[in-house]
Amino acid sequence: MLGRGERHEVLRREIVGVGVVMVAVLVTSAAAGVVWGLLAPTERLRVTQPGRAAVLTGESLHLFDAVGMFLCFGAVVAVVSAIGAWRIRIARGPTLVLGMALASGLGAALMMWIGEWVAGLRHPRPDDPAVGQIVALPAEVGTGLALLVQPFLVALVLLFLAALHPAVDLDSGAAGLLGDLRPVDFGDEVDDYRLPYGAEEYRPSGDFDPSSQPRG
Repeated sequence: MLGRGERHEVLRREIVGVGVVMVAVLVTSAAAGVVWGLLAPTERLRVTQPGRAAVLTGESLHLFDAVGMFLCFGAVVAVVSAIGAWRIRIARGPTLVLGMALASGLGAALMMWIGEWVAGLRHPRPDDPAVGQIVALPAEVGTGLALLVQPFLVALVLLFLAALHPAVDLDSGAAGLLGDLRPVDFGDEVDDYRLPYGAEEYRPSGDFDPSSQPRG
């Protein structure tokens, strides 16, 4: 059982640890967004008449390429951040899973916003291109479903690591936000067990006495 002071200290350390991990996820996602904005392919069109353009052959496939690259970047950030967060033992627990899922969802949105902003700086949309001119449109994600991949993979990896861990407290050394509701390991109480008074050792079974007996 944790005392009130000890429990407050455990909660403080766990919340600080989870907060640091969440900030790291957001920063990493923002950096991944910059890289995606620089590498995502553009879609090229030829202006056929004022206000209208035709997609060049094969250029429409770049829409799927941009989304695929975004999903790959999000998956890499999710796996790396989940494994890195798991290394912080004091933060292991349900709070870490919820915090990482929330930060990954926000990080995916941040990566999309920053990535599209960087892509727009590289290839700004022309205001009034001339007829016959070839223009390059900046890459866009185009679907909100792409934002679900990163938080889903983060939660999946963390749950997988927790399921494979043999210790009840996940080697965190504290009960965390679950408090004293967590089950106690058998090894926590084995040292407190005492034999009845006068008993020096366990007997194999029943009333069997292993000492030598006189023979008649």
